[in-house]
Amino acid sequence: MDVLEKNSTLLIICLLIAAFCLFAFSCAKQEQSPSTAKYTDITIEEAKEKIEAGNVILVDVRTQEEYNEKHIDGAILIPNETITDTQPAELPDKDADILVYCRSGKRSSEAAKKLADMGYTNVYNMLGGINEWPYETK
Repeated sequence: MDVLEKNSTLLIICLLIAAFCLFAFSCAKQEQSPSTAKYTDITIEEAKEKIEAGNVILVDVRTQEEYNEKHIDGAILIPNETITDTQPAELPDKDADILVYCRSGKRSSEAAKKLADMGYTNVYNMLGGINEWPYETK
């Protein structure tokens, strides 16, 4: 019986050590994850200032149909569903200021995250989308 108890205790200790090692490894791996890429949410007023300053690439991430209906002057269309893990040809400079918008802010936040994850360093998401845009559109 003593041998069985010693083997059981040894087995439990080994299992605890293995569980601890797996936990520590998974935590370390999460800390190294590249998904720490960031983008900045900005208000419509802040977006308007950036657009007027002329130092931002304005990207509409809605569908072609929505873009045709109305869009902010100067915006280029890159639908959110076309933004994958490949750098869009329309955005060759990963250090350029890029302002994304959609109808309400949901798709643009997704697009902003994808662009930031690709290495774009100055991505801005316009909160409220074109639905809240009180200024002129095309």
